[in-house]
Parts: sequence; structure tokens; C-alpha cells
Amino acid sequence: MSHAIIIDTDPGQDDAIAILLALASPEIEVLGVTAVAGNVPLALTQANARRVVELAGRADVPVCAGADRPLIRPLVTAEYVHGKTGLDGADLPAPAAPLDQRHAADFIVETVMGREPGTVTLCPLAPLTNVALALAKEPRIASRLAGIVLMGGAMREGGNVTPAAEFNIYVDPEAAARVFACGADITFVPLDCTHQALTTAARTAAIRALDTRVARAVAGWMDFFERFDEAKYGTDGGPLHDPLVIAALLAPDLFAQKRVAVSIETDSPLTRGMSVVDWWGVTGAEPNATMLHAVDADGFFALLTERLARL
Repeated sequence: MSHAIIIDTDPGQDDAIAILLALASPEIEVLGVTAVAGNVPLALTQANARRVVELAGRADVPVCAGADRPLIRPLVTAEYVHGKTGLDGADLPAPAAPLDQRHAADFIVETVMGREPGTVTLCPLAPLTNVALALAKEPRIASRLAGIVLMGGAMREGGNVTPAAEFNIYVDPEAAARVFACGADITFVPLDCTHQALTTAARTAAIRALDTRVARAVAGWMDFFERFDEAKYGTDGGPLHDPLVIAALLAPDLFAQKRVAVSIETDSPLTRGMSVVDWWGVTGAEPNATMLHAVDADGFFALLTERLARL
């Protein structure tokens, strides 16, 4: 099955690998990449997104900058994980291609409204500010999208930035609440799933052994990115979160899924950004999302390695 997608992102090493996986996959047409503030500030995320599409030899893919802060809150970033550039671990040159001058929200609206209904999938890998702004600008995009497949949230796994909240949802919970309530066909990949996809030494070595410029960059990013989570969780490797969004489009059979009702906590100082998943249907609320709760990690890394070899 082919997919035409917009990637909304805040690169981030795992974001960068997700972009490369999409660009390496003939089943996927990347219509554009939109950048938002998140892992690092917007000035870095938009430049990093351009660096990554150029690394893949795809400077033709438009990259637009969007929101430089959450809807109503101060920005929280994660340089402690991703390094001061957001892409520490590989030294990429400054981007040569210019930034597309459209605002990310405008690009999303124009692209979705300008194509046939049900033909564009939105793939957010970041705080959902740009997506919420696009929905506010043109609510009809919710029903015109083929779907939204996003990385964010957590249920049994707990949070990675607070005990309750995953980073992307925590940074802009108001935006996440609007997106989950918008009526689009939403699939989300939470920490419960991504924490099963670890960048073990053997998996990183297999990518490094490809010995291409892209593979060397990816292996360097994985080495850098995993150090924080290895120390935190005591694991061999760290979770490779964002590429699972692209893998879910390419190989849905790698995942276990369940339809659930999801609400986002915006008020409590203790549980801000918590994704409250009604796993057992105790509220009687109608499910509004599909949760991918397990992944065949070996199958995922085999797919990732095979695709990266094409770049």
C-alpha cells in the first residue's frame, strides 16, 4: 500500500532516522516536512530537518518551520537527551536548500485541502502544536486526512519526562488534547511500544556495517542517543521511538494494536500531559484512537536496516 505523508517533527536523532526511513521507502511519498519546537528550539529543528532531507539526497522535499513555542505554555526542550544541536553524534553540514517560507500549519492545510480526501496521512513525531494550529485554521482537514499516525503518550510504561507523561504530549498537552479530540482517524505509538525497540549493540553494528554516509550518521546518532536511556533504564540500547511511526505504515503486521478512548490531562500539575488510556473500556467512552502497544523489534530493525541500505 502506498502512502502520501507529511512528517511533523522536531529533530532529534530518532526523528532524523524516521525521516530517512520514509525517504528510503518507495511505498511512501513525503509531501513535506514541517518543523516545530520540541527536542530543541525551532531554529535548530528546522535546520536539522533540512540537513536530514539533504543527507538523503532529497533537497526537493519542502521543509517548513512552524510554532516556536507551545500553544499557551513556555517551551520545554530535551538537550539533555539529544545534545545541544539536537543531532549530536553525527556532524552534518549546514543545510544548503532554503527553508520553504510557508508556515507549517499553512502548509499542512494547503496540502490536505489541495489533494483528494483520504489521500494524505499526517505523521507527527513531536509536540502537536503545528497540528493543533492547522486544525484551528481549517477544521475540515480532520475528516479529509487518511489518518494521523503519531509518536506520543504512554500507558503502563509510565512517562519519560515525568512519572505520568511522555515528552511530546507533556510539552504541549493542550495541543495534544485538541488533536485527540478532532475526529480524525488517529493511531498512536506510545512508550509502551517504543520501549520494546531498543538500539542494541548488535542492531547498531548491523547499520554501521552498511558503511554508507547515511548509515554512519545513523549509527553515530544511535550511539549518542542511547547513552541517556541506557543509564536510566539499565538496558542494552535505548528506545528508537519515532521511526516506529513510519514502520507502522510500511509493515503494520509488526505491531499489536487496540482501539481505545484516550484523554489528555491538561490541568493537574502532578499529571500534566498524561495520556489517560481507557484500556478496559471502564468509562464507556467511544474509542477515539488505535494504540500500537507491541512491536516485533527484530522485524522492525531488519526493515530499518534494509531500507537505510538504499540511501
